[in-house]
Amino acid sequence: MRTVLLLAVLGCAVSALVQVPLQKVEPIRNRMIREGTWAEYRKKKDIRTLMISKDASVPQQVNDYEDEAYIGNITIGTPEQQFTVILDTGSANLWIPDITCGTKPGNCNQGACKGALCQFECPDQACCGAGPNYTDSCLQQNKFDASKSSTYVKNGRNFIIEYGTGSAKGFLGQDTVRFGGIGQAQLVVPNTVFGQATSLAAFFEGQPLDGILGLAFQTIAVDQVTPPFINAINQNLVDQPLFTVFLEHEGDANNVPGGVYTYGGIDTTNCGPLIAYQPLSSATYYQFKMSAVKAGSYSSNKGWQVISDTGTSLLGAPQAVATAIGSALGGTWNADYGVYIIPCAAQIGSIDLTIGSNVYSIQPKNSIVPLGDGSSNCILTIFPFNNFGFGPSWILGDPFIRQYCNIYDVGNQQVGFAPSLQK
Repeated sequence: MRTVLLLAVLGCAVSALVQVPLQKVEPIRNRMIREGTWAEYRKKKDIRTLMISKDASVPQQVNDYEDEAYIGNITIGTPEQQFTVILDTGSANLWIPDITCGTKPGNCNQGACKGALCQFECPDQACCGAGPNYTDSCLQQNKFDASKSSTYVKNGRNFIIEYGTGSAKGFLGQDTVRFGGIGQAQLVVPNTVFGQATSLAAFFEGQPLDGILGLAFQTIAVDQVTPPFINAINQNLVDQPLFTVFLEHEGDANNVPGGVYTYGGIDTTNCGPLIAYQPLSSATYYQFKMSAVKAGSYSSNKGWQVISDTGTSLLGAPQAVATAIGSALGGTWNADYGVYIIPCAAQIGSIDLTIGSNVYSIQPKNSIVPLGDGSSNCILTIFPFNNFGFGPSWILGDPFIRQYCNIYDVGNQQVGFAPSLQK
């Protein structure tokens, strides 16, 4: 009886509420705008995205990560190997580069397989992460070495994840994954299946990140792998089956603290009182109904399916709505950049979103962000989002989450909103 009681106490002790800090980095979009390569890159990407959308065998991917500004640390294995990842509520797989990533295939001699546009033009995507005279997208990434982990279990199944910018592919393995870096508070999740990428699209070259950690539901996970946070819930490792995301205002600074993910509970330090929960209409992404939008002289109560997505740094809206909001707030469409441009000093009103019975107002400090080209121009953070006739019509990305902490209640399949307490 005493043994049973002791085990029960220990079982309670391992449940946790863990806060993991984020770092804000410069989006690759801003860097490529400065370098003058963004316009050509977008053209090639649009072609590839259109080709992917016509292939019914390839699931829709919401994120491409060019504008991602927030990253965090995890570790994998025993002893711990640390990686910097995007903590993404718009996808459901964890993958990081394997130690073999960047090994050159033998069929990469075509001219189309060289240079920054390799992922769009080369018949073999693996060529885009390999060898001399090729774009080695794994060169600067930290890589996982399974041979150095005593808790690693071989899986052996292959995986491939397609993005508009190219693919990540390799094989699956299993090990202990820790949310949080070495020396930080950590949520420790044993027996987690993850992807070990042997090749990456050239897009990942020079990115200040190693991989992606998806936080959405298993229903959209490639190969139906159990996502790491879902795995933590299944093992009773968190106090509550939810997590809270608080994001700092973007501003001009890079490589500075960017916010906090609170796993297993609600962040009461950075977030005010809960306003409301909205039930999910689909437990795939964090998808729910938004009934109306208003910005300046424009308003619509058509109603849409939307998702809350930490992996998208702008607000994605249907073409007609984005155009109307951009015009109403004084933005000018830049076809080369694919965004609305507005003077940084512009005085504009809020973007008001009606969700349930509440209106959530995104203020200019979160809807205008620096363009990154050294000018006095900024980006109006809304863009036309084409869902190709299925899935959500809007993406409520980081501008919304900076204004309102989002509480991703996995257990009750709902998303809660609380005002961010930052000034």
